[in-house]
Amino acid sequence: MLQQVQSHHFQALLGKTGTLRLPDGSELPIHIDSLEETPRARMPNNERMPFSVEFNSLRPTEFVDGLCTLELPELGQVENIFVSRVPAMGRDPGVGYFYIAFN
Repeated sequence: MLQQVQSHHFQALLGKTGTLRLPDGSELPIHIDSLEETPRARMPNNERMPFSVEFNSLRPTEFVDGLCTLELPELGQVENIFVSRVPAMGRDPGVGYFYIAFN
């Protein structure tokens, strides 16, 4: 299922809120902030354009990284998405900031 995920699935979510299901089964409300395609990272014979997604939690969380589940338009529940936390770097330290890379 992960190979089917394309940047346009996230395009529809930009600026919107959703729910990230964490590895422990709990749910974290999130806001999708940005989407960036990275064409220079494309591997030969790979149909998918590499891209990354950044989002933040809408409440404090201790979650750092792991395999999560996210509801995506057209695909439904997509499991085993590896989510990584990134530093707040001057942003609100009361919420978590996260990154997903699709190569």
